[in-house]
Amino acid sequence: MEKEVFNIDNLVRENIKKLKPYSSARDEYQEVFDNMVFLDANENPFDNGMNRYPDPKQSLVKLELSKIKNVATQNILLGNGSDEVLDLILRAFCEPNLDKVITLPPTYGMYEVLANINSVDFVEVPLSDTFQPQVTQILEVSHAKILFLCSPNNPTGNTFEISQVEELLKKFSGIVVLDEAYIDFSEKESWLKRLEEFPNLIITQTFSKAYGLAGIRLGVCYASLEIIAILNKIKPPYNVNSLTQISALKRLTKYLEVISEINQIKLERDKLIPQLNTIKFISKIYPSDANFILIKVDDANLRYKQLIDDNIVIRNRTNQLGCDNCLRLTVGTKAENEKLFETLQSISKS
Repeated sequence: MEKEVFNIDNLVRENIKKLKPYSSARDEYQEVFDNMVFLDANENPFDNGMNRYPDPKQSLVKLELSKIKNVATQNILLGNGSDEVLDLILRAFCEPNLDKVITLPPTYGMYEVLANINSVDFVEVPLSDTFQPQVTQILEVSHAKILFLCSPNNPTGNTFEISQVEELLKKFSGIVVLDEAYIDFSEKESWLKRLEEFPNLIITQTFSKAYGLAGIRLGVCYASLEIIAILNKIKPPYNVNSLTQISALKRLTKYLEVISEINQIKLERDKLIPQLNTIKFISKIYPSDANFILIKVDDANLRYKQLIDDNIVIRNRTNQLGCDNCLRLTVGTKAENEKLFETLQSISKS
């Protein structure tokens, strides 16, 4: 059965609808000229490069992103990491102790954490044996406000089938949050090109992975004008600091370097997979559209400890649903990957 015509007002919390957002000094006046004297924001007047508040709208960063992603700046919201973006979404649409969201384990753990922080119930609909969404079971969940889809998925590394995501977008009665943190490493296209087709679609991306800027904590949200306007109402006025905006701008203006690094990581990933196939205690290597590889081993706890003893830190995912005895390996530099392979060989021989 097709869902009713999507109306964002039916999902927004009542207190958010009535909320009058805080207006900062830089919201009220942003133009900067050489002869301007700013006495409006109670800032320290002595110039040290950081004495003024950052642009609350992050206009320059959004402009560069708009050129690269071919998405209008009005459809972009930036956050202090993707986690802030996800938190804003929950706070805007989910009534504490009343509403619920859907997660698809195994997946990114912060969906559950943020739901718990906001006192929002979460319903788990496990991925299938091939790590794909079980569409029928998802749509059977009643009164869910948000569905979290991570594609490419963490920790499995695979991308969800287009037909399944499309069906969920068309039939799920709430908001679909599509987390594309790893999309740059996939051969499949981002859903950004179809953003305007689905008014209930929110796409999140990040500067932490492909851009190599995990240290600046910058997350990106792409959505309809209506959804962005709602999130802007509740975001902190200066949530993205000046140093973060400067670092992001530098990286965006050198986007060819980013593409080069992405290609190197993908090349190293494709070289590493056949090498891992030669290790006797690795029983399965899962397909990856990300910058990491999930592998199944004979004893994840043992192999994890052995690698730690050799100063190689990976992620033990054996406690996650469907990931029994699985380890997640991030694709490193050529030298790091060679050290990993040599160490795995040594462990295998011993």
